[in-house]
Amino acid sequence: MVTAIVIPIICIYFYWVTRREIREQNKKWNDLSYCAEEAIVTGTITKVYKEKQRFYYNRYIQVIELTIKTDLKIIKVKKVLPLKKQVDTDQFCIGDHVRLYGNWHSGYFRFNRSEKIKTVN
Repeated sequence: MVTAIVIPIICIYFYWVTRREIREQNKKWNDLSYCAEEAIVTGTITKVYKEKQRFYYNRYIQVIELTIKTDLKIIKVKKVLPLKKQVDTDQFCIGDHVRLYGNWHSGYFRFNRSEKIKTVN
């Protein structure tokens, strides 16, 4: 009699906890594409690296890591995007002069928006 009551309650509880965790992870995954635009970095791209990473079970992210040579030093910048069916990623080429808008996060610059700048020769 006790097991007929306790086992379904335990199953319902774990189902509820799991659903709540999935909802939280989906919200974090969707929020990865947003980054506050607090600073600007301008320079020339010297290295481009793209990587697909697992975020949570069947959720993936794309990390685009660029090495930018500014007037003063070389900076590593990252763009993190949740991979969805309709996501269009920016195309970065070595030698492009770009302006990136984002913020500093854990020792690297994380950007949200980029502009290609035409150089005058």
